Amino acid sequence: MIRLGAGRNLARIVAVGAHCDDIAIGAGGTLLTMCLARPGIRVDALVLSGGGTEREQEERAALAAFCPEAELHLTVLKLPDGRMPVHWDEAKAAVEELRAQTDPDLILAPRTDDAHQDHRGLARLIPTAFRDHLVLGYEIVKWDGDLGRPAAYQPLSPEIAERKVRLLQEHYPSQRHRPWYDREAFLGLARIRGIECHARYAEAFAVTKLALDLGD
Repeated sequence: MIRLGAGRNLARIVAVGAHCDDIAIGAGGTLLTMCLARPGIRVDALVLSGGGTEREQEERAALAAFCPEAELHLTVLKLPDGRMPVHWDEAKAAVEELRAQTDPDLILAPRTDDAHQDHRGLARLIPTAFRDHLVLGYEIVKWDGDLGRPAAYQPLSPEIAERKVRLLQEHYPSQRHRPWYDREAFLGLARIRGIECHARYAEAFAVTKLALDLGD
């Protein structure tokens, strides 16, 4: 039974992304918050594409910065960007191998209704391997306009929100040319999600299934 929040001894986290920078954009502030509060926490991260390129180097440096004082284990595969549906077997095998290595308290993954086929495909694979785990589906702003009404929020202090934006700009130079990749976009969405949960800033997540234990 998963109970997340005050008093919960979060010891292991799984974070997955279809592309390098997905995890940091969608859940970087949450990772910072958890890792700073729990030195030594284990983070197992899986990224399906970018292996062997400058993107992998960016990802390794970035996640090390987003997971301070954590025991970080990162795997970056070489699946082609934008082609995950036709590499389903390879992606599924990678998720199943990750499951064999860890039994996490929390999983950070893309949303199942994300408009990007790679994000959406990975999100739908997670419950096939992690059947009894709490999965928070992070959001990534993009031109598709697929942002919805989230079910869960992690408030971010102004310091964490600013640190997230600074780390995104610092560690992913290959993405700086993109018109949506800027401080206004990241802080703007965080501010909106903060309003929705009575905080200054927040990251928001979709929850497909959540089991409650209200008897204790």
